[in-house]
Amino acid sequence: MTRATFIVPCFNEQDNVYRFYNTFFSVFERSPFDWNLVFIDDGSSDDTWSELQRIAQTTDRITAISFSRNFGKEAAIWAGLNNASGDLVGIIDADLQQSPTDALAMCEILEKNPQYDCVAAFQERRRESGFMTKVKGSFYSLFAKLSGMNAIQDASDFRVFRKSVADAIRSLPESFRFSKGIFAWVGFNTYPYPYTPDNRAAGESKWSTVGLVKYALEGMLAFSVAPLRIATTLGLVAAACAIIYFVVLLGQTLIQGVDVPGYATLMGVMLLLGGAQLICMGIMGEYIARSYVQGKNRPIYIEKARIGSLDQE
Repeated sequence: MTRATFIVPCFNEQDNVYRFYNTFFSVFERSPFDWNLVFIDDGSSDDTWSELQRIAQTTDRITAISFSRNFGKEAAIWAGLNNASGDLVGIIDADLQQSPTDALAMCEILEKNPQYDCVAAFQERRRESGFMTKVKGSFYSLFAKLSGMNAIQDASDFRVFRKSVADAIRSLPESFRFSKGIFAWVGFNTYPYPYTPDNRAAGESKWSTVGLVKYALEGMLAFSVAPLRIATTLGLVAAACAIIYFVVLLGQTLIQGVDVPGYATLMGVMLLLGGAQLICMGIMGEYIARSYVQGKNRPIYIEKARIGSLDQE
């Protein structure tokens, strides 16, 4: 029997985790798969951990890990991968926007189609404003162009993949993680699975606009050196403009006898070149900072407590 392990990142989901488990149980208990869940409590400040303890008293199908603080969803996914032992491994959110029914259908696709290694869900219809839909769509297109990788348009972290894919991802212990980029980088044959997210069972999304922008920038910097090339291009353009302007001023002074403007022109050129230099230094600083943090070799997460063990299941 094929074993499926699903990673469930949780952050302040006290009102959702028990409901999620019951829904997942009702769907997968009728399936041909042997299954278990790995819940990752990402430093929740509510009663998420207490709810996971309550679930653990009723079943031996879960492993739950609590972080010492909030390390972020990428760290939670990494922890889940390190504790996933299934022939198939999946990632699904605890808020029930990503349906366990879709998760089962994704498992069945891999079971019936050995030529595929991964099933990646993408939102067929977004429950967002037209503006946000266009922004996110533009990000995926830009990411694919800058990174040179074939990223599935609008793909989410909601996916199911074989153990070989999980092993490949586990071989990449980088500190700055961007799962969508990592899945694209490791390759493998991926089946795009369309789905429409449901409404959250309870609570509100933990992602803010600022958080999404920061996450997108982290992904760009983690998988592309294009910003460095942009900085080089910006420097070349600024230098070319300065040379052209110098030639124009020289011609006006020597040939036409026009007085060269003084303070305003000088300040304008200095501010232009100074701004270009600071932008270039900032971009280089971002990459150097990542090398600095990676060089410390700190763990991506710290485990505070654990319920259950995959070894005993």
